[in-house]
Amino acid sequence: MDFDEYQQKALATAIYPHPIVYPTLGLTGEAGEVADKVKKVIRDNQGEFSDERRLEIAKEIGDVLWYCAMLAHDLGYTFDQIAQINCDKIAARKNAGTIHGEGDNR
Repeated sequence: MDFDEYQQKALATAIYPHPIVYPTLGLTGEAGEVADKVKKVIRDNQGEFSDERRLEIAKEIGDVLWYCAMLAHDLGYTFDQIAQINCDKIAARKNAGTIHGEGDNR
């Protein structure tokens, strides 16, 4: 499955108020859930990721993906376009020798 195909399938389940705002808030919540599950592996399992924990985290990453796809759509982009924009940005940083550092426009 490619990004645009995923986005189209995900859009079939998108029922929410306030485009842009709702998926942005959902994205931050789900990203926090990913971080929380990783934190608990460090706290409770000495950093050892069982297959069960890996699957739980993968499912949360899927939720992050859904919100990213919805936000991209609400902003007027296909998911493939977002992926290309990101690859172009990272490649430009690499070519400029600015992968390390800070700031959006380096």
